[in-house]
Amino acid sequence: MVPPCRILIYGFIWTGVYCSQQILWLPCHFTDEQVIMNNEGHRETQRIPRNAVLQFGQTGEAPVDLRTITFQVTGSKVDMRHYVEGVEAEQLECELRRYSTQGIYVHWPSQKAREYNHWFSVSLKHNQGLFTVLGFLRHPSDQPPPGKQDYLSWVPITDGQMLTTSVAMVMKTETPLVKTSLRSEQKLHCQFSVDHRGANTTVEWHWQRRGERTRLFSHTGRSRQGSGVALKALAGGDASYSLPFTKMSSEGTYVCSVQVNPLSASVDVNLLIEEPPRVSLNVGPTVTLQEGSDHKVICEAENYYPLDVDIEWHEQDPSPLGHRVGVPLPKVVPNILLSSHKQNQDMTFSMSAFFYLQPSPKASGRQFICSVSHKSLRMPIKKSFILIVKEPSSWLFPLTLSIILLTLLVLMLRHLHSARGRSKKKPF
Repeated sequence: MVPPCRILIYGFIWTGVYCSQQILWLPCHFTDEQVIMNNEGHRETQRIPRNAVLQFGQTGEAPVDLRTITFQVTGSKVDMRHYVEGVEAEQLECELRRYSTQGIYVHWPSQKAREYNHWFSVSLKHNQGLFTVLGFLRHPSDQPPPGKQDYLSWVPITDGQMLTTSVAMVMKTETPLVKTSLRSEQKLHCQFSVDHRGANTTVEWHWQRRGERTRLFSHTGRSRQGSGVALKALAGGDASYSLPFTKMSSEGTYVCSVQVNPLSASVDVNLLIEEPPRVSLNVGPTVTLQEGSDHKVICEAENYYPLDVDIEWHEQDPSPLGHRVGVPLPKVVPNILLSSHKQNQDMTFSMSAFFYLQPSPKASGRQFICSVSHKSLRMPIKKSFILIVKEPSSWLFPLTLSIILLTLLVLMLRHLHSARGRSKKKPF
């Protein structure tokens, strides 16, 4: 049995390791805004890029950089670091912006009396596209709202200033980009969390492509429209959308949006259809031809999507048995003809590349390889055959045999004719 003191020591060590793995601060790009009047008397928003730091800690802690703007994120029921666990700070791209409530003032349940809120949005993206996290930072202030659009009179922020904030809401998708084949089942990930219970939340999914936008699902505390989201999971903040059967028309951008007044956020999930081609040849593994003849060889790439595909023919000399060193590289077969792209009923495409094979004795034993490349493939698909060339038989022997047979036939006919003549001269 482990002594209690040792368990306590192990507990402190484990806590220290866990805390050491959490991100303490992140460098961020802060896009500040200033509304100005142009020469025509119209308002224009001037965006000003600035350096900032997103620092996690407690109120009163010193900033890690005194020269830049510090957004200090203090503890709340929503911890953004929980959504980026297992990721190094260098793998995250941080963007900060002011967030306008469009003149709407709503008392946030976690704020104190006589407090007003200034809002900022923060985006954390994995630099390899593994996930996207959006959050809202609430900065309390004792200054009441101006009674007009907040973006017309943003409170100035100076370099070196520290703003104490807390996370009010977070959204995340672990599938910002989905590449899938036809007739597959896909789950588009979306989750959210709010810093208080009982929030009047609206969750929606939309599909959009080429200017067309369709609502797929909508849920509020009072009503629901559409399907694809499990309501039990939704109650726990999981708003993932299920596609049971992908079709070509499934391709597009899926938008998961969450609204808790006065906050509204959305994450995009881009779904791309990539159907690999089926490759075939019109000949078998071995092609036997006689010298002087020709044969049309076709490499067919069928039912691929999207459109672009690359088909090449190569010719490889036979290598000595058991030897690979010093074997010449494959040569590109010249005079390849390509068919046009044919669109199939399921909106996939097909295409062929062919050439006319004119065999010669020195080409016997060579391997001909068709290589098909497509963006859905990690490696090209290759199909090949071996050419065997037979020399035509000599014409002298058949000609000599024909002359001999013809001579014998003539002699036999003459003998038969003379025999008939003699039989007619005999007396009766």
